[in-house]
Amino acid sequence: MEDNDQVDEHIAAKNARWSFGGSVPTHFESHIEKSVPGYRHGHETVARLSDFFLTDGSQVYEIGSSTGALSRRIIDWNDGKRVKLTGIEIEPAMVEQARELSSGYDQITYEEGDALSFPFEPADLIVAYYTVQFIRPAVRQQLFDKIYESLNWGGAFILFEKVRGPDARFQDILTTLYTDFKLSNGLSEKEIVQKTRSLKGVLEPFSSQGNRDMLTRAGFVDTMTVFRDLSFEGTLSIK
Repeated sequence: MEDNDQVDEHIAAKNARWSFGGSVPTHFESHIEKSVPGYRHGHETVARLSDFFLTDGSQVYEIGSSTGALSRRIIDWNDGKRVKLTGIEIEPAMVEQARELSSGYDQITYEEGDALSFPFEPADLIVAYYTVQFIRPAVRQQLFDKIYESLNWGGAFILFEKVRGPDARFQDILTTLYTDFKLSNGLSEKEIVQKTRSLKGVLEPFSSQGNRDMLTRAGFVDTMTVFRDLSFEGTLSIK
């Protein structure tokens, strides 16, 4: 690709054509840490929350498991428990990378496929870590409904998403602070602008209230915020 397509040192993407394939899986973790505030801290939060829901024999799903970093962290945290974790990932290159990096984890399997059509077994925990924002808005409610139905009673859905501000002024503030964050992590102005251009029509975040409305329509009554850093929010919903 041309130099003006660069969104990071090793990653390029054209206008409105962001993809998790190509060279992205190899450099995904280093790029995402520069792009998502509290990325690793969020992993720790999810792992610690799993204590409240996982026991011997529990089934866990990670929707959009990318390179498997969070899946491995959950299993490491639950060392000693007979927990089975299935990562569902639609991008073949990501599945290949995750399987390679998780070769020593017998409790984890990665399946290439769409979460909307995936045959879920009853689960005690389902995690979507910055994944739903890339799913077409027209079908997101279907996914939330499926997640609710797939959980055992007392099971949990942990959702981390980039969210929009509640009005234009707050959105301007969040956008400016987020740009400062990326600049402070070494991304250039050109790379930041190109990443924004590449995500047009691909990344479609909702507001916090929009996400909670979908959770409520799916059947969740009990939801609370467990993480927040600028436009990046984690919620815990219990069935």
